[in-house]
Amino acid sequence: MSLQPIAKCEEFQDINFKSWGGVNQISRALKTLEALKCLWRGQGPSLVMRTGYPPKLHFLRNLAGFSRISEKPDCACVSRRGNGIMASWNRYWSGMRELKMYIFVLLVCLASVLQAAVKVSPLIEKVSDHKDLKKLLRTRSNVLVLYTKSATSGDSKFKLLSDVAQVVKGQGTIAWVNCGDSEGRKLCKKVKVDPSSKSGGAELLHYKDGTFHTEYNRPATYKSMVAFLKDPTGAPLWEENPEAKDIVHVETEKDFRKLLKREERPILMMLYAPWCGVCKRMQPVFQQAATETKGKFVLAGMNVHPAEFDGLKQEYNVKGYPTFCYFEKGKFRHHYENYGGTAKDITDWMKNPQPPQPKVPEVQWSETDSPVFHLTDDSFDGFLAEHPSVLIMFYAPWCGHCKKMKPEYEEAAEYLKDTNSPGVLAAVDTTIHKAVGDRFKISGFPTVKYFEKGEDKFTLPHLRSKDKIIEYLQNPQAPPPPEQSWEDKPSGVSHLGMEDFREVLKKKKHALVMFYAPWCPHCKNAVPHFTTAADLFKEDRKIAYVAVDCTKGQNQELCKQESVEGYPTFNYYNYGKFAEKYNGDRGEAGFIGFMRSLRGRDQGKRKEEL
Repeated sequence: MSLQPIAKCEEFQDINFKSWGGVNQISRALKTLEALKCLWRGQGPSLVMRTGYPPKLHFLRNLAGFSRISEKPDCACVSRRGNGIMASWNRYWSGMRELKMYIFVLLVCLASVLQAAVKVSPLIEKVSDHKDLKKLLRTRSNVLVLYTKSATSGDSKFKLLSDVAQVVKGQGTIAWVNCGDSEGRKLCKKVKVDPSSKSGGAELLHYKDGTFHTEYNRPATYKSMVAFLKDPTGAPLWEENPEAKDIVHVETEKDFRKLLKREERPILMMLYAPWCGVCKRMQPVFQQAATETKGKFVLAGMNVHPAEFDGLKQEYNVKGYPTFCYFEKGKFRHHYENYGGTAKDITDWMKNPQPPQPKVPEVQWSETDSPVFHLTDDSFDGFLAEHPSVLIMFYAPWCGHCKKMKPEYEEAAEYLKDTNSPGVLAAVDTTIHKAVGDRFKISGFPTVKYFEKGEDKFTLPHLRSKDKIIEYLQNPQAPPPPEQSWEDKPSGVSHLGMEDFREVLKKKKHALVMFYAPWCPHCKNAVPHFTTAADLFKEDRKIAYVAVDCTKGQNQELCKQESVEGYPTFNYYNYGKFAEKYNGDRGEAGFIGFMRSLRGRDQGKRKEEL
């Protein structure tokens, strides 16, 4: 808000200040102060007043809203107490004494109004000294600072920033520097900030880990600011993308219901999560389809990942992200399931929306014509009693590795049958025959075990191919001792899981994380190089090389949250926040050089003056 002083005293003649404590308090208060200056300079409004007091006195009486100065008709007659002129002057000086008292009271009131008008929420830290700013940035890692050219030029932002500060309390800090006062002017000059050159006389700058990070140039909205302060290095919200202008962005369940109720056109709603990799890949396609079908159909998007939308997800059978729901006249019809589709695929489907084709149920392996013997809880022990040499594959129908191994296992069984081998191959679906699975403590799939005369002799994780299986059954023997896992080997690499991943990373300034699977060949190739780099930096407490085995229990969910879609995936984190994908060289030089460049950048920033 920009305030211009009133230059001409004559402008006061038509202003009624009787209730100046209204909406625009600062403006009214400053006008009142200007009016008082005019009065004392002898420049008052030209008013014709039928009163025994000078016009200026009558003006002030109206201005201040006081009524103790009484109005008496002018007359030229002689008062009983003396000359009419003397009586008039007595009344004048008596009025002047009252006037001084009124002015004093009025000034006190004005001061309180001005103070209240620029009052800033205690959640916003007021900073005016350079040392205080340096201390704030040193002790807080995530700070958004509002620089204003005066005490009032930030008025339009204070309410919004106060609301944001309330939500991000404990995660981020908001501060204010008034470059208009004497101390603030010195501070702003020192940090080379000039808000007067900006529109509205205000500038928002973000500091991360004690140094300048970026100018805040995202939308000045509550949602965008909260998202930014919760993840300053994260991608902007989908609705902030100008290319997504034709998408209807839905924020609340109430907005969702309202859209379904009022919209006559067909709606395709994308229910997504911000971290979902497939969602990110589909957003540009969805945006293009929304633009091409604008006016005919409505394409909408809604982040339903927060727990508050659990009821909505259950209602529309959301079991993964993204889920596309098609509505006609507010009624849900069916899902759209072409997740690899193009914009044209979506527009063509919207012209003739059809429900997903029912999936043909997969025939169970045990029901096919197979040379492999399929065992149950009831037949298991009897079969082992009849066959002294048996190799058994414990599997689950949904298991990808099991499906990959299945044809190799069948071919090996066919060969052994044709050659009259004493050894046979069998399989158990432990999702159905759970008693056998529990008995042998089967926790992963596939698990291959060798039984001799009914006794569980060996577990053989290395048997996956036809040739290896045949070779083993022709000469069964104890397997070589298992190779020590990467996690069990001492090194500078921190092996983390779902339970400690975020807690450890938020204490590390620079963390390079390798998401891997133990069976993955590319991962195995990267392990020694990653370990060497970790050993080189293991004394630096701000740096971490981290590994996460995505095949372990709850780690699968963690890897999904971190958008891991293949192995190995390398992500760089800054104090626990995802910063970027690492796509550099996977040798020692790449892993070491990446971390050295980050450390060099830190040292360069420390030399710069705030």
